[in-house]
Amino acid sequence: MQERAKATRRSLLEAAAQLFAEQGYAATSVNDISARSGRTSGAVYFHYTSKEGIAVAVVEDRFATWPQLAARYGDETVTPLERLVALSYDIAHALTQDPMARAGARLWTERTVIKAPVPDPFALWTAATTRLLAEARAAGHVDEGVRPARAARALVPAFFGLCILTEALEGATALDDRLTDWWHLTLPSLRPQPSPGNPALHCPTGPWRGFPPSAFSTGRR
Repeated sequence: MQERAKATRRSLLEAAAQLFAEQGYAATSVNDISARSGRTSGAVYFHYTSKEGIAVAVVEDRFATWPQLAARYGDETVTPLERLVALSYDIAHALTQDPMARAGARLWTERTVIKAPVPDPFALWTAATTRLLAEARAAGHVDEGVRPARAARALVPAFFGLCILTEALEGATALDDRLTDWWHLTLPSLRPQPSPGNPALHCPTGPWRGFPPSAFSTGRR
């Protein structure tokens, strides 16, 4: 019975995430979730109490998978900025392909109509960005004048805005190229500024593993 209950909860959660991502919170009803999941409306209320409850559970589900994602970027043999860039591509792909991630982001933007506190789905990404920028600054890969926490609070909203608008205007297939363009514009402002005594700090040589191969084509403009 316990396994059956877990399966029911999961099917309801996945159905709700798909609907919230596709049509938003206000346009999704408990009956819609019931129909999409193949479960009864009573099951929704039994497991999640309300539509607000299942919306919060969708956002919290993304938090549960974050440690697995972040752990892939703990390799200290790779520079912190490389790890940050690579992580951004994984998150961008999740925002276009993973219903839970898509729903979490959309529910956050619609949080004013949800009658329950919605966890900030960007908090862990902001914290990771802050940590990686701090490590990069300590290693001399980021300018000493960059304040990691403040920079992260600017980078993360810009990143999410880029993902949302790129998908809306050009489609998800354009996201890798636009994210690459964004990093090419952003990274120079983070790197140590060149000085007469150490001009090599301005531009490290060789492609970073965080970029797809197309990012380093000599024909890019």
